[in-house]
Amino acid sequence: MPFVIETPLPSVLRLLVVDDHEVVRGGLVALLERRAAFSVVAQVGTVTEAIEAARLYRPDLVIMDVRLPDGSGIEATREIRAENPAIRVLMLTSYPDEEAVFAAIIAGASGYLLKQIRGRDLIAALEAVGRGESLLDPAVTEKVLERIRRIATGTVTDGLAQLTPNERKILVLVAEGQTNKEIATQVFLSDKTVKNYVSSILAKLNLQRRAQAAAYLARHRFPGDE
Repeated sequence: MPFVIETPLPSVLRLLVVDDHEVVRGGLVALLERRAAFSVVAQVGTVTEAIEAARLYRPDLVIMDVRLPDGSGIEATREIRAENPAIRVLMLTSYPDEEAVFAAIIAGASGYLLKQIRGRDLIAALEAVGRGESLLDPAVTEKVLERIRRIATGTVTDGLAQLTPNERKILVLVAEGQTNKEIATQVFLSDKTVKNYVSSILAKLNLQRRAQAAAYLARHRFPGDE
């Protein structure tokens, strides 16, 4: 029988908690700090603060909400992981959104859980991610597997085929170099909504920066285009 060495947890797992609701953040911090294995190094409520705190405190793991006041936690995850791939991110949200789950995985998140999770199960999940494991909430696992099956069978053939009509329209405007504010005026959406759309588009197309959109469109065509 082979001898297997299980990767141990760090003696203390350094955590960054990101959620725009102060009560939720406080509850998470209270739960986590009762465990000797965890140390909350910072708690913040926006994308900008999350990126800055990750840069400053270099946590082992980030507990990240998906919906934040100034953008998407998926966008923050992509930035944090681009700067420091050693930082693991666990998405914790109220919404079992298939698109968000898939985008989070592409952005580099190690897990996606719903806030309805019990405290002891969240602790176990954090320990698992701290050991380098990946996990999904059972409520979203089947949706992700179905998405993967569609890609594998050719039902979804490429990144552009995965975009919604609104995302395709916004992608073209991004490729033209327009700002979120300019796009918002044209499509009659808020700046924040456009920013979330752009984050989703980049995740689906596996792009790191919006400046790459024009080059991507030059190499690909929307389904049905001549």
